[in-house]
Amino acid sequence: METDTAIEGPTAPVVPLFGKRRPPTFRIALPPLPKVGTGNYYALGAVTLFLGVFGLVMVLSASSVEQGQDLGNPYFDFGKQAMAEGVGVAAMLLVSRARPRLLLVSAPYVFAGALVLQLLTVLTPLGTSVNGNRNWIRIAGTSVQPSEFVKLGLVLVLAAFFARKKAERLGVLDLAPVLLPSGLAIGSVLLGKDLGTSLIIGGIVFAGMFFAGVRWPVLGAYGLLVSSVMVVGAVTRGSRVDRILAWQSGCGNDVLGTCWQSTQATWALANGGLFGVGIGNSVSKWFWLPEADNDFILAIIGEETGLVGLLVLLALFVALTVVALRIYTSTPDRFTRAASGMVLAWLVGQAFANIAVVLGIAPVFGVPLPFISSGGSSMIANLLAVGCLMALANQVPEPQAGGAAADHPSRGGARTGSRG
Repeated sequence: METDTAIEGPTAPVVPLFGKRRPPTFRIALPPLPKVGTGNYYALGAVTLFLGVFGLVMVLSASSVEQGQDLGNPYFDFGKQAMAEGVGVAAMLLVSRARPRLLLVSAPYVFAGALVLQLLTVLTPLGTSVNGNRNWIRIAGTSVQPSEFVKLGLVLVLAAFFARKKAERLGVLDLAPVLLPSGLAIGSVLLGKDLGTSLIIGGIVFAGMFFAGVRWPVLGAYGLLVSSVMVVGAVTRGSRVDRILAWQSGCGNDVLGTCWQSTQATWALANGGLFGVGIGNSVSKWFWLPEADNDFILAIIGEETGLVGLLVLLALFVALTVVALRIYTSTPDRFTRAASGMVLAWLVGQAFANIAVVLGIAPVFGVPLPFISSGGSSMIANLLAVGCLMALANQVPEPQAGGAAADHPSRGGARTGSRG
């Protein structure tokens, strides 16, 4: 008689007849993505790119009529500006990933190269004059304005000096390393009869000394010296005196001559009203307003976008100011503080100088609106300056033994501070 015997052992899992068996899963652990930039890094880049795109639109609108009439191609200036902005943005992003130590080491070479180009422009036949200013030199078939890059080199050189010295201990005689490159920069630009750019460079140097902590008596002496040089530069050229006198008179004594440009700018702004006549519909750009796509592009912006558009543009430059000041206050590193202050004075100070000229608050002295006005050299130099500021925004100071932040340009670089 057969009997059933139970076999003991491990039992197989019971699989439901109609159930779905879950396939085995595999997980791959990836390293975290590297941190590209800080909040200030992204904010600075976003504001700059917005300004650049808006500037391209307005350059196309302001220059299309004149370029279409003269060259048969209304997109000629727009194409050049777009190409310059593309190169500038690529350079900005590349520089923004550089270590601050690299900026410090390269400072004298950048300044020396720009200064040599500027001297070749004003002292040799290689330079060309436009509207009485000898500011351009042709390199490989392209016109370059070296004075824009002199600003960038000067910012880096002075910031490197203040990184090594404690500015609050400096007297007038100790500032020779500041006054020498500043004097060369201002003097070389004045040789080209460009008073406006010289004023901006003077303001950059003053801002560097101020943000680095130079004492007020020294700042006052420097301000008096630069003001004297600028006054001499203004009165030694008849056209500048005429513009100053016309501005003092309210531009009512020579409407068809010296005051023509200012008067047309005022009428363009008045025509814009609150909301503007629409982008592309300006009347003033039809051969009424000289330099409509350059120094006086703000008048076209006011006419086509109205007061609302001007307030938006103003808000963007205020945002740029806030971000630069946040970078300034985020670190005790003297290189970062001096450089951010000088870039702020350069870009935002020049913007408000241009706005003051167009609004008639200041006499006409010819400075472009950063990121907006037509001009390839200006655009590339401005974007490079922002790239340097973005690189400094990524700086994370190392703590010292006592808990304070180290005074050096980067986590991996050598100290830039000294006993002063």
